[in-house]
Amino acid sequence: MDAQKTIEALLEERRTFEPPAEFAAEAVFGDAAVYAEAERDPDAWWASQAERLDWFERWDTVLEGGFPHHSWFRGGRLNAAHNCLDRHLASNGDRVAYHWIGEPAPVASASGPASTAPVASASGPASSETRTITYRDLHEEVCRLANVLKGFGVAKGDRVAIYLPMIPELPAAMLACARIGAVHSVVFGGFSAESLRDRINDSECKVLVTADGGYRRGAVVPLKANADEALEGTPSIEKVLVVRRTNEDVLMVEGRDVVYSDVVSAASADCPAESLDAEDLLYILYTSGTTGKPKGIVHTTGGYLTGVSSTHRAVFDLKPETDVYWC
Repeated sequence: MDAQKTIEALLEERRTFEPPAEFAAEAVFGDAAVYAEAERDPDAWWASQAERLDWFERWDTVLEGGFPHHSWFRGGRLNAAHNCLDRHLASNGDRVAYHWIGEPAPVASASGPASTAPVASASGPASSETRTITYRDLHEEVCRLANVLKGFGVAKGDRVAIYLPMIPELPAAMLACARIGAVHSVVFGGFSAESLRDRINDSECKVLVTADGGYRRGAVVPLKANADEALEGTPSIEKVLVVRRTNEDVLMVEGRDVVYSDVVSAASADCPAESLDAEDLLYILYTSGTTGKPKGIVHTTGGYLTGVSSTHRAVFDLKPETDVYWC
């Protein structure tokens, strides 16, 4: 068999693997009848999934319009941050929302280049940074950050760019935007200054949340330096919120740049979630730009939340008492 045929054979998987009977019996949707039910009445199916969320006002219609102008849960009002955090506080406030394990910082040695190998201690095995964040912890952080953004003049519909490494402040920033009705646009921390500039300008972001740097594959990524270069051509940006991650010596522009910990710790932890229309914009995610100018894909609040909630329940089959979703 030649190499081309071998590759083509590997592109298509025809084998099937039946799950153990005990596992299937415990699945949220272990009965295939659910497919027929959803196909028979899609609106009723999606309504049943939406009802698992908290709504400030119930919707009038499940779906209106046709491709590409679908309108989901018209008339309904809700908030993404409330659904991710507030509704869990009464019964599960002390449950862990995130186990975070950070990429280790490069460690310089006298014999060679920096290494990212974790260092073992007398108290336990080798490990990198970790943080355990409960729903109550995250709710407080999100409320404080949301109030900081409001203090910067960010209001419903304003866009906020997020250019961060994989740290807990990233989801906190996303949720803080959602809490006040601002639209977040996450830009991958590995993208260049030019890529960041293009995305900020396209959506006319008002605030940038970034970090002094990040750790990636044994090196420090100069996020703040990249951001400063990008911001030379971004007239819409008014404030830059900088997370201290690597403690690198970075430029801080007076009147524009603010250290995250300084202002978030001082902000009020009281920030009610805004009531948003189901079709209000939640976030913008840009295509890679590999084949042309990056295109901003918009996701609205009600349809997106219903989709991800039902996916995690039905496809990932997550059970909060026993499962941890590793990402």
